[in-house]
Amino acid sequence: MSWIQKLYDTYELCQTSVGDPNDSKPLLPICHTTQKAQLQIILDSEGKFVNALVVSKRESRTIIPCTELSMGRANGEAPYPLCDKLQYVANDYLEYGGDKKHYHSSYKELLSKWVNSKYANDYIQAVYQYISKGTVIGDLVKAKILHTDNKGKLIKKWFGDQKEKPELFTLFQNEAWQAEAFVRWEVRLLKGNPETKVWLNKKIWESWINYYKSTKSNQSLCYVSGKIDFSADRHPSKIRNDGDSARLISSNDDSGFTFLGRFSNSSQAFNLSFEVTQKAHNALQWLINKQGYINGDGNQVFVAWAVSGKQIPDPYSDTLGLFSDEEKNTEIISAANTAQAFATNFNKLMAGYSVKLGVTESINVIGLDSASPGRLAVIFYRELTGSEFLERIQTWHSSSAWIQNYGQDFKTKKQISFIGAPSPKDIALIVYGMLKEGEGKSKVIKATIERIIPCIIDGNKIPFDIVKSCVQRVSNRVSFREEWEWNKALGITCSIFKNFYRERGYSMSLEKDRNTRDYLYGRLLAIADRIEGLALYKAGEKRETSAARLMQRFSEQPFETWKNIELSLSPYKARLGGANFFLNQIDEVMGLFNSNDYLNNSRLSGEFLLGYHCQRKELNTFKSDDSASDDTQDNENSNS
Repeated sequence: MSWIQKLYDTYELCQTSVGDPNDSKPLLPICHTTQKAQLQIILDSEGKFVNALVVSKRESRTIIPCTELSMGRANGEAPYPLCDKLQYVANDYLEYGGDKKHYHSSYKELLSKWVNSKYANDYIQAVYQYISKGTVIGDLVKAKILHTDNKGKLIKKWFGDQKEKPELFTLFQNEAWQAEAFVRWEVRLLKGNPETKVWLNKKIWESWINYYKSTKSNQSLCYVSGKIDFSADRHPSKIRNDGDSARLISSNDDSGFTFLGRFSNSSQAFNLSFEVTQKAHNALQWLINKQGYINGDGNQVFVAWAVSGKQIPDPYSDTLGLFSDEEKNTEIISAANTAQAFATNFNKLMAGYSVKLGVTESINVIGLDSASPGRLAVIFYRELTGSEFLERIQTWHSSSAWIQNYGQDFKTKKQISFIGAPSPKDIALIVYGMLKEGEGKSKVIKATIERIIPCIIDGNKIPFDIVKSCVQRVSNRVSFREEWEWNKALGITCSIFKNFYRERGYSMSLEKDRNTRDYLYGRLLAIADRIEGLALYKAGEKRETSAARLMQRFSEQPFETWKNIELSLSPYKARLGGANFFLNQIDEVMGLFNSNDYLNNSRLSGEFLLGYHCQRKELNTFKSDDSASDDTQDNENSNS
């Protein structure tokens, strides 16, 4: 379990990021967790109520002290020591109609122990003085933050004019209501002008950490630090998100076979100090929120990181995603430029990372997924040096580089086109028909992504069944509802086919000297598609060409199908005045076939798609008297 060691080292090296207010989800101090607050109560230095306000969802994330028990609180009594729900902090909770168990006494007892310790400070003293008065909800009602009915009970739903609906009611859904609001504190001391918001106050963080350490008594050998230290009673949850109750390490099954049979107690199997486990889990949570790849329903997560905290290229992104926004707007990486321009700029990008990371920088990649509702499993883990990691990222993007056309961005209305490799998720979606991820597809898409990740990190080839499935899917062109979907699928399929057959050295530009049967048949199909598409455009007709309709049959029986396609071109040749240029192209390709290859009617491999794509691009950019003007060619491109 060296990943625990690496995460702990990461936390130690990134101490400056702990509680960073500029980070939307900062690295947490130990003995702390986060909750989303709905109410903020403002107190003075003597613990008197000053005011209160409703916290918007955007500002609701709150860092709060916690115990090991409350850190993974789901159900049952487990108070947080400072900020908590009304059922904990308000002594008058039941008086105003609270419908859940009242846990104020345990909350007050925990806070009291902290207040009476040598680690207490004026902030928590003020909170304790206030909650001891037992008027929390009453004060909130008087301040018109909480709302009651004519019987003085908190109302569950707002039945009045929707235009007058209080802001607090918009923060709850389903059966949740205002009595379940989470409270955080702001204490305005008279001394100087220190941080008044307790969830941002580092003095309070340090106070609680020191106090909580003082309550620990059980010591044992930590398997990570190698030191005798205070043992962890429980291990953190909330790893993937704030609502995640699954744990990576758990041993609460004392009657089953989690560890019994091999060990007499759980600590013999694995033992961590409470400080090491919290630092490691906090680092993992931070890294996932900061740079993790979260797939589908949020259960499957991958994250790659440098132990030093330095920025690294995202291994789960397509090539376009690796470049900065400024670089994306340049012509250098657009699909209109050459493969040479792509290679030059991608190499510069990798060289920049190489300088930052160095040769021996420790890079780690971990994948997590739910083993059961309360358990997380490590499904993938690798440790690499910086040079190994960058070399494999570069190999993946270079060996998979192809012209990608993803259609129009719905927000910016710009065409998304680039030279490079697709993302694992885009590949998985092509395998299953470019469908949106639904409940029926999420599991197989997750499984496919899990199989693709080692191809990037370990340098393995794409599994052949994935390549084969993509080729079959794209060959059935009429199954795609939109032309841009098929163009996207075509580019991705060419990309992974090229990756699988790296030794063949396929080029993104048309290889006029490549005389393999499948490549040449693909070229013929593209020329036929171009002839008919151009003729239809000039006649103002919008329909699929014969080459598009018969592509699947052509892939299965190329010789027989080509004869039918070629015969169907006669009227379109006439419309184009003979189409001599295109006929010369067909003759040129036919002359490249080896003996008997042309007559071979067996199924084509995915190589025919590469020949088709390259030939189509060549024809779309060619200028001659037999072709249309530049504007005509650009408009016709959607028909071809």
